Amino acid sequence: MANEATMVQRLQDRLPQCKVAAGTTILKGTILKLSDANVGSASSADGDVFLGIAAAEKDGSDASETLSYWSKGIFDLKTSGTVTVGAPVKVSGANTIAPADDATAAGIKEIVGIALQAATSGEVIEVRLGL
Repeated sequence: MANEATMVQRLQDRLPQCKVAAGTTILKGTILKLSDANVGSASSADGDVFLGIAAAEKDGSDASETLSYWSKGIFDLKTSGTVTVGAPVKVSGANTIAPADDATAAGIKEIVGIALQAATSGEVIEVRLGL
């Protein structure tokens, strides 16, 4: 995968964990979507329900079924669309974000966080996770 998130500022000491599929590879910095009760997987589509950002790499060849993730902090994320400063952003695909103001935004469950910078499509900006 590409465009993994990079932490700019840590705002969280204790990391929650989610369940993941045993044979799945998830790179550190991958935007995770919530797919079931505390089950995470890599984001892949516009409007995925945001869970967090993978705090470690999950090797697909191991049998582990848990993964720690960041749900608070300031991260560099790649945009897919024009973003204004202070605007809420949502998952727009694999490790990309877009403004959460279009018809596909189904409410707060899709919000990744708040844009701390303005950007055009394809730029990397700082985003504060959560609301």
